Amino acid sequence: MLTTFNEIDMSAYINMRKDFGEEFLKKHNIKLGFMSGFVKASTLALMDQPVVNAVIDGKDMVYRDFVDISVAVSTPKGLVVPVLRNCQDMGMHNVEKELAAVADKAKKGNITLEDMTGGTFTITNGGVFGSMMGTPIINPPQSAILGMHATKLRPVVVGSQILARPIMYVALTYDHRIIDGREAVVFLKTIKENIEDPRRIVLGL
Repeated sequence: MLTTFNEIDMSAYINMRKDFGEEFLKKHNIKLGFMSGFVKASTLALMDQPVVNAVIDGKDMVYRDFVDISVAVSTPKGLVVPVLRNCQDMGMHNVEKELAAVADKAKKGNITLEDMTGGTFTITNGGVFGSMMGTPIINPPQSAILGMHATKLRPVVVGSQILARPIMYVALTYDHRIIDGREAVVFLKTIKENIEDPRRIVLGL
């Protein structure tokens, strides 16, 4: 297992939530959060770098033409990882509704083994607990996992100015037997680009 890191300027995504959050809530009856953006950004990146969505099965490398993302959810009895299935076919409102449904099911203790099996990639968000940085552990038999962390105002160079921007550090732990460093770095960079300019998510770029 290896881990590669990057940082994401969350300004554009935060501004999108400010500009369209109320309309999104009125139309879809669900709030627009951060996780749906990362699920869709990851889905696009997985489709662009299919090896990250692949798995080693014995001596074979199996590629999938679908994206089932496992999302870590905290419950009173510990962490569970339900699966959002066929994320490639979901809009952000669908993702938010599925997330709310599985989170509610998990917190009520009604989550089943079937709900947590079959994921092709995992996203975990230590940032909700204040984590600045960490190296997530792969959820077998998957080949990679994305770790989100807390968004903090940090000084960054924008053009010729030093400005305070909301920055999130992200980490991708991957199985080096199947994923090369170049593919891992490009994958994480694609997520960064999609979140920093959410129009790319809407356009499927």
